[in-house]
Order: sequence, then structure tokens, then C-alpha cells
Amino acid sequence: MPTPAQSSASVVDSSYSWFRLAISVLLATVGGSGIWAIVVIIPAIQDDFGVTRAAASLTYTCTMTGFAVGNLLVGRFVDRLGISTPAVFTAIALGVGFIAAAGTNEIWQLALIQGLYIGIGTATTFGPLVADISHWFEKRRAFAIAAAASGNYFAGAIWPPVMKFFIESEGWRVTYVGIGVIVLVTMIPLALMLKREHPDRVTATNLGDSPASVGIVPPISPAAMQLLLIIAGVACCVAMSMPQVHIVAYSDDLGYGVSRGAEMLGLMLAGGVISRLLFGFIGDYLGGIRTCLLASSLQCMSLFLFLPFDNIVALYAVSLIFGLSQGGIVPSYAVIIREYLPASEAASRVGMVMMATIIGMALGGFLSGWIFDATNSYRLAFVNGIAWNLLNVLILVTLLWRLRGKRSVMAQSSA
Repeated sequence: MPTPAQSSASVVDSSYSWFRLAISVLLATVGGSGIWAIVVIIPAIQDDFGVTRAAASLTYTCTMTGFAVGNLLVGRFVDRLGISTPAVFTAIALGVGFIAAAGTNEIWQLALIQGLYIGIGTATTFGPLVADISHWFEKRRAFAIAAAASGNYFAGAIWPPVMKFFIESEGWRVTYVGIGVIVLVTMIPLALMLKREHPDRVTATNLGDSPASVGIVPPISPAAMQLLLIIAGVACCVAMSMPQVHIVAYSDDLGYGVSRGAEMLGLMLAGGVISRLLFGFIGDYLGGIRTCLLASSLQCMSLFLFLPFDNIVALYAVSLIFGLSQGGIVPSYAVIIREYLPASEAASRVGMVMMATIIGMALGGFLSGWIFDATNSYRLAFVNGIAWNLLNVLILVTLLWRLRGKRSVMAQSSA
């Protein structure tokens, strides 16, 4: 009769694992509406509520704050309960949040709902969902993590154009109600399909918890590694946010217009999907740290390309190159955590790092805008992004160097 460990191991990298990954990508694509919807309706709510662009943009800030905090809080529940139950409750919060937001009369009401319901409701479909799928794969873990993380980019490609069509014909409030209904009808059944406990949870319950990957020794203490990954997450996303947040404004400032800038952003997101899947495939061979270092180095080099090239054809090309470079960075953090830290803490630890990346995006977007206001140019903003990117590279090189030192000591001990 097989032991619990043998039984749980038999489903890893199985056909059920791939089925579960497909459900996770769908869940993330639908749930990702919470992040992209507010971006689309900012001009509409500015006119509807009669407020300034800054006040309307506050709704986005609140959404991202809830999204960041939700990655950490929901992650803790996922470690204890599995993904299904938290996903059901947050799907309800997300759907109800969309419907409630449509009935608001004051901008502060909308901002509050965006943060508490929509932001936190969306969070489950990012870090916690990525952490969950990591338990169902071993040989293709990095690819599975990258694919699940791509759901957020798929949402960015699908929801804005669909919303734009309905907003023009029905208004943002009716559109929000429609999204809320879609979320409730689709996400709850999808979440219930993930009810089966993951193999690491079954193994830990019967045999006690152990590090995620047998035979791989963390290069530094778990606490120090977690801290460095948090700093790395902030640093890489401060750099990443410069083109992603400001490319539309940058294009407009150069005289190419907002529509051209939106097309450049679309190229970045499309490249990001390809990049995530490609680096996920690479990560299964190189490991999390090396893959993250490779992607971060390429992102840094692509940021340099924005400095000498500013004609429209070059900007389209550089935007695509940037997208193809950066998509593998954030999912690699989850791979690193699963390789070196306890499996029972995966969702909490991944959620913590994902929260750091979101903070990095928010901080980077603000810093780039502040630098532009001070210099009337984005040139130093790109330089600022490159500096933060180099910090990320330095952290990853340090981890890789410490890891090699550990393996050297292990080799001498075994000899």
C-alpha cells in the first residue's frame, strides 16, 4: 500500500496538475479585471463625479493598496486552508465590489470599495494562486508558475478593450454591474474546482513539514533570504514601472499621441506574456535565481535602449523588447521561494514578495512622475529606473554567489 507521500507525489506533474493550471489561468484572467477596470474608467468617473484627475486617480491608488495588502493577508489563509475557500470568499467580495461601486455617489465611496473589495478580491488571483499551483508541479514548476502569473497580463489584454466598447454604449456603471455578475457566475465555480488539497499539504499533515526541495540548501538564512527578495521585488518593479506606467505619457510628450502610446503599452503586455512563458520554460532548467538574474539583466539593458532612441519606430521596437525582457522576473521569485523555503509557508512568503513588487510599481510610478515634474523630461526617470534595476541585479548576484559557496562547502564535506 503506498504511503501518503507516495500517493501525493503521484499527482505532481500529472494530467490533473495541467488541468488545475488551466483553471488557475482562467481564474486569474477573470479576477484580473479588478486591476485593469479602474484604469479604463478614470476619465469617466472624473466627469461623472466632477473631480480632478488626481482625485479620480486616487481610486487606482486605493485599488493597488488593497491588491498589495491582499496578497499578504490572503496568502496566510491559503497556507492554512488551501486556495479554494479563500478564492470563493474573495470572488464574492470582488463581484459584490463591482456592483456596489456602480451605485456610489461620492468619489471617496468608490475609492473605499475599490480598495477593500475589488483590490483585496483581486489579490487571490495573483500571489496566492501562483503559490498554490507551485505545489502541483516539480519538473515543470517554473513554467506552471509563469503561466499562472500570465493570467494578470491576459486580463490586461482582454478587459480594457471589452470595457471600452460597453462604456461608450452603456456607461461605466452598467459596465461595472456586468463585470460583477460575470465575476460571481464564473469565479465561484472555478474556485470550487480547486478544492482538492495540494500534495505538499497532504505530505506535511502526515509526515511533518520539510524544506520545499530536498537537497537544495538555502544560500542564507530563511529570514535574510525573505528580506532580500522583498528588497529585490521593490527594486525590479520601480525599474519596471517607468515604461509601463509612463509610456503613454512619454509618447504624448514626444508628439506621437496617446493612442500610439497605448499601442506601445499593448506591445509591452503582449511581450510580457511571451516572456513569462519563455522564462518559465528556462527556469525549469536554470533554477529560480539564475532565471531571475537573466531576466533582470535583460530588463536593465532594455531600459538603456530608451535613452538613445525616441523616434516612433524605435519606440515600438524597444517597447516590445522591454516586454520580452521583463516578464520572467516576478514569477521567478515564487520559484526561488519554492526551491529554498518551506512548502507550508509558500503562499505567505510569495504573497509578501508580491506585495513588495506592487509597492515597487506604485513607488516607481510616483518617482518617475516626480522626476519628470522636476526636470520636464523622462530621461533622468529612465536613469533612476536603471539604478534600481542594478540594485536588483546586485542582490541576485549576491544570492547566486552565496549559493555557490554553500555548494562548495557541501562538496568538500561529502568528500
